[in-house]
Amino acid sequence: MLIGYMKAGLHPEYNETTIICACGAAYKTRSTRDNIKIGICSSCHPFFTGEQKFIDTAGRIEKFTRRYGNVRATRATKPSLTKKA
Repeated sequence: MLIGYMKAGLHPEYNETTIICACGAAYKTRSTRDNIKIGICSSCHPFFTGEQKFIDTAGRIEKFTRRYGNVRATRATKPSLTKKA
């Protein structure tokens, strides 16, 4: 019994290839495509590098603060359950 062999002529060729990022990082993998180019990878993405910066270019936070102020939402109070005589 042969296990792990694919039927001939049914599957595409699965070759070793290189994925190249715009930052210059290169990864060796296997794929049906050759020499894949990507725009961003885990080496240069801000989420993975920790260099993520919050930039408020439109002043949205200041606009929100001016409009609604610095008031915190108040918690609704429960109605008292007192008996009426």
